[in-house]
Amino acid sequence: MSTLLEELAEERIRLETGHRILICGGIPCTSLGCRKVKEALEDELRRRGIEGQIPVEVVGCIGDCSLGPAMIVYPEGIVYQKLKPEDARAIVKEHLAKGRIVEKLLHRDPRTKEIIRQREQMPFYRDQSRLVLRNCGVISAHIDDYIKYRGYAALARALAEMTPEQVIEEVKTAGLRGRGGGGFPTGRKWEIIRAAAGEEKYVICNADEGDPGAFMDRNILEGDPHSVLEGMIIAGYAAGARQGYIYVRAEYPMAVRRAREAIAQAREKKLLGENIFEKGFNFDIAIRIGAGAFVCGEETALISSIHGTRGDPNPRPPFPAQKGLWGMPTLINNVETLANIPLIVLHGGARFAGLGTPGSSGTKVFALAGKVNRAGLVEVPLGTPLRKIVFDIGGGIPGDKRFKAAQTGGPSGGCLGPELLDIPMDYRSLQEAGSMVGSGGLIIMDEDTCMVDIARFYLDFTQDESCGKCTPCRIGTKRMLEILEKITAGKGEERDLETLEQLALLLKNSSLCGLGRSAPNPVLSTLHRFQDEYLAHIRERRCPAGVCPNLSRPWIMEDKCRACGICSRLCPAAAITGKKGTPYRIDPAKCIDCTKCFEECPFDAIGRGGGVYAETADR
Repeated sequence: MSTLLEELAEERIRLETGHRILICGGIPCTSLGCRKVKEALEDELRRRGIEGQIPVEVVGCIGDCSLGPAMIVYPEGIVYQKLKPEDARAIVKEHLAKGRIVEKLLHRDPRTKEIIRQREQMPFYRDQSRLVLRNCGVISAHIDDYIKYRGYAALARALAEMTPEQVIEEVKTAGLRGRGGGGFPTGRKWEIIRAAAGEEKYVICNADEGDPGAFMDRNILEGDPHSVLEGMIIAGYAAGARQGYIYVRAEYPMAVRRAREAIAQAREKKLLGENIFEKGFNFDIAIRIGAGAFVCGEETALISSIHGTRGDPNPRPPFPAQKGLWGMPTLINNVETLANIPLIVLHGGARFAGLGTPGSSGTKVFALAGKVNRAGLVEVPLGTPLRKIVFDIGGGIPGDKRFKAAQTGGPSGGCLGPELLDIPMDYRSLQEAGSMVGSGGLIIMDEDTCMVDIARFYLDFTQDESCGKCTPCRIGTKRMLEILEKITAGKGEERDLETLEQLALLLKNSSLCGLGRSAPNPVLSTLHRFQDEYLAHIRERRCPAGVCPNLSRPWIMEDKCRACGICSRLCPAAAITGKKGTPYRIDPAKCIDCTKCFEECPFDAIGRGGGVYAETADR
């Protein structure tokens, strides 16, 4: 598979000729003013009378969110970072006019301080295998650019050289599993749909990406929508379908616009509609926009939403492959799954299967976020150790703080502690650890994170997003959230932990859909791996991380206190008392949590998150 990566890179270098500028249009770059940078560049090109000679386009996310606003200047592939509108003049005057690279705008390796010119040489990208993301941020979303890099060649091969059964066998050989969370073997799903009886069959692209912190599917639709369309058309050919739908949430306006534009472009070139490639195959795609309900990422709820009814899950069986949209066999794959299909059909399933681990082949895109130096979209072979993603690609924890946990799989996943830093990021390993690959959310937490509060946060999200159709999820998530709120408020009891676990197992075993069955994962994983934090909240009325407001007032560490009296003199509430030779104490009833003592103590004797006052705290 590394050979395939090299082939794709060499092909891009060979095809890039002439100047053009691509500006990252990802969320961070947009919020930091990438549009103003584009306008400044266009103004400068216009001032020099060459605006029509050098295209300037806003494209999908380049990947590394720490670079923004960023741009790539071709044909050299030079990456400029942290741009301001006033930098446009130097880029045009020096780089475009004289061929001199503007070094002050280049990236520097944070460790070696070496100047890095091209994206592939940066620490964030060096250890990635960007196959699904191969085009995102480095070509425009227009069909002409996609075709330039062999876009729709896989579709041409499938229709001209392969039967639907052969396409399915190629996908099975690849070992591709669903990238939306369930991890079901894609080829097997296609095979079931192909064999199902029905007058009509449908293909649905699930772009209802609702996990907090996840933006993988959004970026693919914004940066490389034609890869998704091509994957859908091939899926329709294999399954025997004539109509496809992209179900995308309304909160993704650029993704919706890019998908609509891509569909119109494909129709114009006769790649959608009647008699595609003159092979007698008909297939078209329409867009359906969701209203933002997290539960609509579940297949049966998604189908209900397309039908125009409330997006509630339904019991399975029958599965969508048997009775789905309009009661007909329906193939549902997510964005990333479908974007893999053109590569597999064009280059062969065996080459795809050569990357990853047995049972988890290929690459996976993760949205790396949280307490990490280099956040962004990361694509690595499945089975890559978590440590490599966090420290080699992500650059480690800001401020050299201690890694505490990683939340994988979004609200449905679990929290992995430091002892699991070397876990392979694949389906089996994460499932055995009580978590999941999920759609690819990967949130990193440091020593300042309260794991009880994290469990409360995720359960608050799933409880709010529960459709309420089944009692275990509707009532169970509510009761679990109440217990976690009680614990973080300093009113918890040890028996609450047993009740939490019982409720969690009840939800996992009896909820109607995947939302309810997976909602307890953050609670169970933190209970098992960070039980000491739960006990500190309950027994000591202390939040070790100093996050929970009711349990995080300052306290004095007796072994460090020198009884100098500085804290007592500074305290505006007269809450600190003591005498010479004896450690001072803080009265929690008087403390107003102004943090003056914590900030000014010369001996670092003031802690936060509980302590000696816990004995007298209101239970």
